[in-house]
Amino acid sequence: MAKTKYIFVTGGVSSSLGKGIIAASLAKLLQARGYRVTIQKFDPYINVDPGTLNPYEHGECFVTEDGAETDLDLGHYERFLNVHTSQANNVTTGRIYQSVIEKERRGEFLGKTVQVVPHITNEIKQRMQILGQTGDYDIVITEIGGTVGDIESLPYIESVRQLLWDLGENNGIVVHLTLVPFLAAAGELKTKPTQHSVKTLMESGIKADILVCRTEHELSDDLRYKLALFCNVKREAVIQSIDASTIYDVPNMMLLEGLDKVTLKKLALPDKKEPDLTQWNAFLQRHKNPKNRVKIGLVGKYVELQDSYKSILEAFIHAGAENEVKVEVESIHSEHLDSENIREKLGHLDGVLVAPGFGNRGIEGKIEAIRFVRENKIPFLGICLGMQMAVIEFARNKANLLNANSTEMDINTEYPVINLMESQKEVTNKGGTMRLGAWDCKLLKNSNIYEAYGKENISERHRHRYEFNNEFKDTLEKAGLRCTGVNPETNLVEVIEIQDHPWFVGVQYHPEYKSTVANPHPLFVAFVKAALKYKLNKK
Repeated sequence: MAKTKYIFVTGGVSSSLGKGIIAASLAKLLQARGYRVTIQKFDPYINVDPGTLNPYEHGECFVTEDGAETDLDLGHYERFLNVHTSQANNVTTGRIYQSVIEKERRGEFLGKTVQVVPHITNEIKQRMQILGQTGDYDIVITEIGGTVGDIESLPYIESVRQLLWDLGENNGIVVHLTLVPFLAAAGELKTKPTQHSVKTLMESGIKADILVCRTEHELSDDLRYKLALFCNVKREAVIQSIDASTIYDVPNMMLLEGLDKVTLKKLALPDKKEPDLTQWNAFLQRHKNPKNRVKIGLVGKYVELQDSYKSILEAFIHAGAENEVKVEVESIHSEHLDSENIREKLGHLDGVLVAPGFGNRGIEGKIEAIRFVRENKIPFLGICLGMQMAVIEFARNKANLLNANSTEMDINTEYPVINLMESQKEVTNKGGTMRLGAWDCKLLKNSNIYEAYGKENISERHRHRYEFNNEFKDTLEKAGLRCTGVNPETNLVEVIEIQDHPWFVGVQYHPEYKSTVANPHPLFVAFVKAALKYKLNKK
């Protein structure tokens, strides 16, 4: 069996330069050349996973098929590669230390003093190689979170140094992403921050093999030569990553820069074939040349930070391209919605999505938004908490269950139409204990949801503690609610619709997690299509 090759992506100078996008773009190009590629992310924070983090802290929490709560970069990996990630693709410092401490408690270190080196670094190295040892991949790309020089990142950088030594020549390389800032006062790009970043990396015993330079302006040949000379890399290994109009342009930009070619050369791998990006570029063509536009309101509690709803925003891009429509997403903070301003805030929209979330802040605004779109026949999609709020709104205003609520918001509500799941009632720990990962759902024919998927049995990813309370199912259905998707094992209601509305769908699961460039999610495609139809009928 051929030996798996490893690529480590590190960052310097500044955070938020886009290591995840560069890693995903490189992986896309290598995949398009015929290689089996996966990407993993190592995060230096001490949380065991991002599941307990507020979205304002770290953006959205992405959920994998096997129920791992992970960094949002794994969403980029899946969207670019169209390949599922798993628990093994995201590791945090918290998980590393937890594992080592559990081993120490079991006596696995035979009385030795447990230290960062070698015990923590050995654990990191082992985790870095888990996917490579499956035999499923030719190349494993590992993104190291944070920037070089951070105290938290030091054990990871040391582990990379050791692993490169263990792997031997041509089996592992380092791609270092850095910033080349433009100083307006001087009117020029400056290479010094990059030189210092590479020097810091070298002080840790690691030489950058490839430099990817984030920049707002084109790098001149002189500047590339200077970077190559002072950072001790080959001239062709200085890669420009200029600002792009969309992240989906980046694979083509990296192809023009030759990032995939220089990577294969460094790893002593053959150029199997020229990358086939036909499907990718067809998507880009549709995305950039829409035949129409729709305006969809995203009603949520964390709208100030775009990364809080990253997968939803990307799913709209995929679904928009599929419909040859430009989806203009208008963020609306649910805390600022009430019956006085609702028409002004939502009346001009072609569709409304009420987003997932936790806790009671902004809940009444979400319910008010749902009432407005239900009464005005505006296309609606509710996801997770959005679906639960749709049930509450319907119960209050159509089924005469006044003050109906979720026990998450009001433990003593008279009509708990949304209740804590039975399996959650004994749970005390918050981390990793929700209903997570892929679950089956059976759809009712002659429904909007069935029409969207075109099949009866589906599987979707979940992340919730509360569920539709089946004690109120008959009452709500008699009032005109339709339960059009049910889990065949647990009888959990996963999809609701409304009889006298052209397109009103609430889902307990998270469809946004499974939308990719190659496979836009059918529910988002159907929602955008309904929004376009609504817009055209308005004229």
